[in-house]
Amino acid sequence: MLILRKILKMAFVPPRYNTKSTDFFKALKLRTDEYFKKNGLDKQGNFGMYFKTFFMISAYLTPYFILLFGNIHNFWVYILISVWMGVFMAGIGFSIMHDAIHGSYSKNKRLNNILGEVINLVGGASINWKIQHNVLHHTYTNVEEYDEDIDTPPFLRFSPHSKRLFIHKFQFLYAWIFYGFLTLNWSTVADFSSLVRYKKKGLIQSASSKSFRFHLCKIIFFRTCYFLYTIVVPALVTNFSIVAVLLNFLAMHWVAGFILSCIFQPAHVMESSTYSYAKSGESISTDWASHKVMNTVNFAPKNRLLTWYVGGLNYQVEHHLFPSICHIHYRQLSKIVKSTAEEFNLPYHVMPTFRAALWYHMKMLKQLGRA
Repeated sequence: MLILRKILKMAFVPPRYNTKSTDFFKALKLRTDEYFKKNGLDKQGNFGMYFKTFFMISAYLTPYFILLFGNIHNFWVYILISVWMGVFMAGIGFSIMHDAIHGSYSKNKRLNNILGEVINLVGGASINWKIQHNVLHHTYTNVEEYDEDIDTPPFLRFSPHSKRLFIHKFQFLYAWIFYGFLTLNWSTVADFSSLVRYKKKGLIQSASSKSFRFHLCKIIFFRTCYFLYTIVVPALVTNFSIVAVLLNFLAMHWVAGFILSCIFQPAHVMESSTYSYAKSGESISTDWASHKVMNTVNFAPKNRLLTWYVGGLNYQVEHHLFPSICHIHYRQLSKIVKSTAEEFNLPYHVMPTFRAALWYHMKMLKQLGRA
């Protein structure tokens, strides 16, 4: 809620939530706090998070060093290495950076800040993630013109309030191809254009005490380092041509982008979501917490391996209600959230499997393309 208060003080004037009916979240927060107190648990991470951090970073870097010093000559082995790195590039985002930037990885604020910067080492920008994800997406989930996760290129339509074009009839088929270009877009174009846009809207101050110039220089520095170790070094050290290196760079990013999109999009772009549209300064009919529950979907709650790999982001309802609580607690918290939502006559959306979530997301893409 501190983020929400910061936003309301800026020149960028967003819509406001209904504050008259907040009984649901009050009851939920009370029961959640009681759960942690009763069980003597800390809301942040534990040793398991440290192990996962070591594992994810090692799994990402090990094949890279094998490529450099393993005398690899086969192009398809290089492709396999790139795919593997893409899988764990996404894993680093899910399981380390995401919790750290939310401040839920550790009670140690400095450690959160350090691990949050890991995104800069895999082609992203921490300041942009804080604004786009923490500030805009988390505060205005599925709200047209404010949640940039549904602010898509013209050939995609993620909101019923967006303009519909003829080509959208086929987006349920081709969207999956473009999902793979998510992180490549961030690393090459979007991070720079987004930073400029956030400056114009006065949003940088909501996530950082540093200036626009500082963050621009920071992005340029880390992006240069990133391109050096992912493109220049392999081109100089290995026997592969620059074309082969660039193709593998693309393969790595496509895999990472596809995985990230397949986890994030089925959590919100679904038939069950209510979406909202309100002009600057106007009110949204529901309260903040109820809006979260109505526009978020959990999936595959029994799949322990998926839960581990995606950093609990298959429990999106719990994450959106309690982003400052580490994902290791979401499975247990889901029982409390579900019962409290039912008590207050609110929906609790959950898909039994990951496959079902992808299927219904595809159905929503089809629906958005035709109505």
